[in-house]
Amino acid sequence: MLAQVAAFGGLSLLRRGAGSSLLSSQLLWNVHCRANHWQSSLLGLRTALPMRAEPKKKKKVDPKREIAQRDRMKKKIKKMEKVGQELIPIEDFITPVRFMDETRVRATSPLSFEESDRRALLLKKWSSYKQKQHKAEMDTIKSLVYAREEALKELRLESEELYQAAVQRDDGLLPFERQEPMHSPPLPKYEAPEGKCIDITKVYTQ
Repeated sequence: MLAQVAAFGGLSLLRRGAGSSLLSSQLLWNVHCRANHWQSSLLGLRTALPMRAEPKKKKKVDPKREIAQRDRMKKKIKKMEKVGQELIPIEDFITPVRFMDETRVRATSPLSFEESDRRALLLKKWSSYKQKQHKAEMDTIKSLVYAREEALKELRLESEELYQAAVQRDDGLLPFERQEPMHSPPLPKYEAPEGKCIDITKVYTQ
């Protein structure tokens, strides 16, 4: 509206005064710029207005209902405290029922005479080898014990204090580790086959 009034006033001035083309063009340019200026400022003012929304109303909580809910929670907690904690079963120590059937017998294929004879000879050789090994170990232990007793006797003759110190228990020998003899000797250049492991462990949630 203001731009139209300004434009009308400028045109009337041009008609009243001498018609200079330069002056008229300048006035028209000023009027056009003012019109754009007012329009942009008004639009900017409109967009700058804040968008206000109505605040949310808080829901009214019934105090009796809240007290009843708390009482229910307390009853649940007391009930959970009375019941003992459920233990997670260890399935590795539980034999399935299907494996307890005595009728389940694995059928073995009969061995040939040559194979059974070879196994019997191998078992005799292995028994003889382990007997010799045991005898050698016992002889070594006896010789060590005899040497120790002789050394302690000589040490006691020299000094009673050194003898008592030598007889004391040595805690540095523990823990004691040794490799137990195996049932059969290991096979040379044997490569164990690569197997697959499928994890079927059950996950228990409390």
